[in-house]
Amino acid sequence: MDRIKEKFKEKSAPVAVEIKDLIKNNGTFVLGQYTVEQVYQGMKGMVGMVTETSKLDSEEGIRFRGYSIPELREKLPVSKEGPEPLPEGIFYLLLTGEMPTLENVIEVNNEWMKRAIVPKYVLDMLDMLPERTHPMTQFSMAIMALQTESVFAQRYREGMNKKDYWDPMYEDVMNLIARLPRIAAYIYRKTYKEGKHIEPNPKLDWAGNFAHMLGFEALDFRKLMRLYLTIHADHEGGNVSAHATHLVGSALSDPYLSLAAGMNGLAGPLHGLAAQEVARWIIELREKYKGVPTKEQLAEYIKNTLAEGKVVPGYGHAVLRKTDPRYTAQQEFAKKYMADDELFKIVQLLYEVTPEILKSTGKIKNPWPNVDAHSGILLMHYGLVEYDFYTVLFGVSRALGVLTSLLWDRVIGTPIERPSSVTTDWIKQKIKSGEPVKIDA
Repeated sequence: MDRIKEKFKEKSAPVAVEIKDLIKNNGTFVLGQYTVEQVYQGMKGMVGMVTETSKLDSEEGIRFRGYSIPELREKLPVSKEGPEPLPEGIFYLLLTGEMPTLENVIEVNNEWMKRAIVPKYVLDMLDMLPERTHPMTQFSMAIMALQTESVFAQRYREGMNKKDYWDPMYEDVMNLIARLPRIAAYIYRKTYKEGKHIEPNPKLDWAGNFAHMLGFEALDFRKLMRLYLTIHADHEGGNVSAHATHLVGSALSDPYLSLAAGMNGLAGPLHGLAAQEVARWIIELREKYKGVPTKEQLAEYIKNTLAEGKVVPGYGHAVLRKTDPRYTAQQEFAKKYMADDELFKIVQLLYEVTPEILKSTGKIKNPWPNVDAHSGILLMHYGLVEYDFYTVLFGVSRALGVLTSLLWDRVIGTPIERPSSVTTDWIKQKIKSGEPVKIDA
């Protein structure tokens, strides 16, 4: 058993016992009430699941195991190239709840390096797909193709005690995360670079090697990849990709099936696909005004977008009521490394102009930018201009959070998720009766 696995077992075993006692002794404690509006409008704000790895606060933003993004950038180990945190560190933190040392991060990287070989049949399958196949479709299909490698599926078929489910799940999670950069880079080079693939460099860290396999050797791009893959790793459990992974996993589906479901959710334009929509919108804006527009021109463009019944991509969030801390982290990076970039200047102007216009409509609760408002522009600066690929990068990062959460689900023994559903007539009858609905209704 590797040391990371031993650490996870040490940390998780007592937590599973604690949660069982919590349910036994406090299972009827009321956490809140929900309304007809919440039932019809995406269950927003309803407490319905437990995710240990991160929590999203409407005012403070995302916290990973209690740490804010500025704290992570300060405390997580960095490579010799510095100064951005290594994604191996955020994985270790999400997995164990402990801030890692540099030694811990090196151990994670070594484990992933040993497990990173992608079976040839997966790459052959990708080569057979039509050229027009969207990168996210390819990414999901590759994860599904890897399912034949599932240790959990094999062990479950052979028969095992449910208390041991976490063990083969750990092996699948580590194997899958290790292979995702290779798969993603293969898709990128196949789709956009005439299939001229680049072999991995075992001397680089996980994010640095990903940048290398994509074909970007600039030092600053490696720094960007470390930051990007860290801050996109998790966003509590209620977002579509995290919830879909958890939901499918609750049926005891293995990590490959579960993650593929999460990635299919991430591919939606209201979720992870938003970054490519932002990039496309800003490029069209620049072309219209032949460069960086004035604030007046920008205001006109935004108002026209809203008048057409469209949203301003990259602005607003289902939970946040302030500027996304992930946006701020990327903004600080851009100010340091690419302050003169034309697209960055447009992003900065949007930050100055957009919120007031959105607030003036009286319809938008959060007029501030989210992470997608910035991420694509950083990538374009370094030459990764194929914005249809951006969600794949997001997916590689998000796997860190949703798969560690899935592993915790198996430790805790989370049951199959099965919320009740009702009809509109049922709701109308309950409203007419005026009587509160009992929990077991």
